[in-house]
Amino acid sequence: MPDKNGAHPAPGFDHIDTWVFDLDNTLYPAASHLFPQIQHRMNSYIVEHLKMPMEDAFVLRRRYYLQYGTTLRGLMLNHDIKPEGFLDYVHDIDHSVLAINPLLDAALGRLPGRKIIYTNGSERHAVKVLDRLGISRHFESIYDICASDYIPKPDPAAYDGLVARHNIAPAKSIMFEDIHINLKPAAALGMATVWVHHGEKPAKPDEDLSHCMYVTDDLVGWLDKAVPKRP
Repeated sequence: MPDKNGAHPAPGFDHIDTWVFDLDNTLYPAASHLFPQIQHRMNSYIVEHLKMPMEDAFVLRRRYYLQYGTTLRGLMLNHDIKPEGFLDYVHDIDHSVLAINPLLDAALGRLPGRKIIYTNGSERHAVKVLDRLGISRHFESIYDICASDYIPKPDPAAYDGLVARHNIAPAKSIMFEDIHINLKPAAALGMATVWVHHGEKPAKPDEDLSHCMYVTDDLVGWLDKAVPKRP
């Protein structure tokens, strides 16, 4: 039975051999205000390249995100924007707002099996985030937007690519995300799912959360319960 309070029913997670983590606003709190920097850079990129006022750029960025899964996808399909230049520009931000997280480092260290980053961002950005948090050593690989041929979450084709590239057995894997809709394809594949929410994007009262096996606002606390410290 899905648990909406972060507790962990038997038999535990001994069968999990692959732990898949989203990056932004999942491995660090949304309150760090890193991602708003990226959104601002997206707005500025649109202003510069599509020659429109900032107010219109804000609306277009949001509309493309909702319609295509990422603003980049919308710009590629509708404006022939080259993804490499866009990604370099929008991820040119101040990563120093993030601090080393020893509790997360310890929790990740207790997890058996592989750890993989799955992000709609770039690998370069992911590496910087992981380095700032002090947790790079735990991750075997990064499956970024380039690796998925610029097909973003929650398109099921991107998840198929993740599973194929990293030889993942969905029934033995678990995925963590701050955007719960991005867990739907993972659940459909047979993965366990954890929605890591921070209050900024709450579910609507009538919204279906059946694809979220677990819900938590405390990633470290959840991991500590999943794989407790040994005496």
